Amino acid sequence: MMEKLGSILIVDDDEDILVAGKLLLKRHFANVVTISQPNQIAASLRKNNIDAILLDMNFGPGESSGDEGFYWLSEILKIDPEAVVVMITAHGGVNIAVEAMKMGATDFVSKPWQNEKVVATLSAAVKLRNTRSRAATLKQANRTLVEDSGNQQIIGKSDALKTIQSMIERAAPTDANVLIVGENGTGKELVARELHKLSNRSDEIFLSVDMGAISESLFDSELFGHKKGSFTDAKDDRVGRLQAASGGTLFLDEIGNLPLHLQAKLLTVLEQRKVTPVGANQPVSIDIRVIAATNLTPKQLSDESRFRQDLLFRLNTVEIEVPPLRERADDIEEIANHYITLYCRKYDKHIKKLSSDALTAIKAYKWPGNVRALRHAIERAVILSQGSNFIAADFALESHPANAGEIENKLSIKIGDGEEEITLPDGNLNLERMEYVLIERSLKKHRYNISHAAKELGLTRAALYRRMEKHGF
Repeated sequence: MMEKLGSILIVDDDEDILVAGKLLLKRHFANVVTISQPNQIAASLRKNNIDAILLDMNFGPGESSGDEGFYWLSEILKIDPEAVVVMITAHGGVNIAVEAMKMGATDFVSKPWQNEKVVATLSAAVKLRNTRSRAATLKQANRTLVEDSGNQQIIGKSDALKTIQSMIERAAPTDANVLIVGENGTGKELVARELHKLSNRSDEIFLSVDMGAISESLFDSELFGHKKGSFTDAKDDRVGRLQAASGGTLFLDEIGNLPLHLQAKLLTVLEQRKVTPVGANQPVSIDIRVIAATNLTPKQLSDESRFRQDLLFRLNTVEIEVPPLRERADDIEEIANHYITLYCRKYDKHIKKLSSDALTAIKAYKWPGNVRALRHAIERAVILSQGSNFIAADFALESHPANAGEIENKLSIKIGDGEEEITLPDGNLNLERMEYVLIERSLKKHRYNISHAAKELGLTRAALYRRMEKHGF
């Protein structure tokens, strides 16, 4: 026997209707509540978790205008704007029922009713209520996520950040596409989230997609979705990322990692604002605001062999450049203090201050990983520092050539029968930075073909993906 679901409220001044309705509906629904006086509706809604309401249009002998039904419908919707209300009308009262539906009623049944019709109508009403409840829950969850992401705010008062904030405030209320450019770790996603938070779509979803993490073979399925049975592992229908973001903001992170032939597919979707899931025959319309980000330089973006210029024009209606941390040293102290407070609370440590030598050291350091690297250095210092204040040594900063003797800024490596020079990052020999440079060089050389780059580096595809994630590609 199937489990009975749903709670129904019947509101009618005819006791025969209430008795007949309860006898019929209790065989199909988990709970049936009846009241004869509409002024009891508010109390009944507070007391019971009602999924659907069966509401009479007229109360009292001789009433046929439907005015009372209209009034109580409006009162119900004031109490619960998502309420699902089915009106009970007298035979021939279709016009009145239509007016009620314009006011927010879901459906209507006519007296004398057909049992099958009533059960089917209320079953659909309960399903609608459940769908609305799930949608409201998801919307609230997304709002909570957006609010939580607000804890990762853009920090600093430098002139560069003031310029960025001004551009965000002007661009956010529009639906214009935005391209955010900057080095890894500068906070491009924070800018994207701020644009979403200040936009007219702020109550809708903010969906981030790392374009570098999607394999070419799964690109169509991940972004456009697929139908059940469209390929071997397609065991169910799947909504793609673009369709899932409809109504909200789609953030395409590291868009520069996308191969040219996939850039063409993305361009078509952005132009048509429609996606066709794999295995489907009909396109699905989408309503999205697109924000993209890349660590490519302007020179690299203008290289047609690397990035389609028509896609670039589509993405950068507004372009926001996020400067590296080394170019806004005035913000470092404020950022550092923010993360010191954050991690001291996280690890239940006494909040300490930066000594003058520590502050001088972190402001002078070039921070090749930008804010992300500073954050990690702060977290490490909070965990390991033993003094009453933070000192320079707590941050384990790399030596600068100026302090340890200049080194050649080029490295020669043997390739086949010849040699090739690679420019060292910041002129130092840190292994992590060297690994970053070699991976970046190989990816660019092979136009971000993961298989070819992994083979040249002597890695498996999975190992390369792990290193790419570690370095923020």
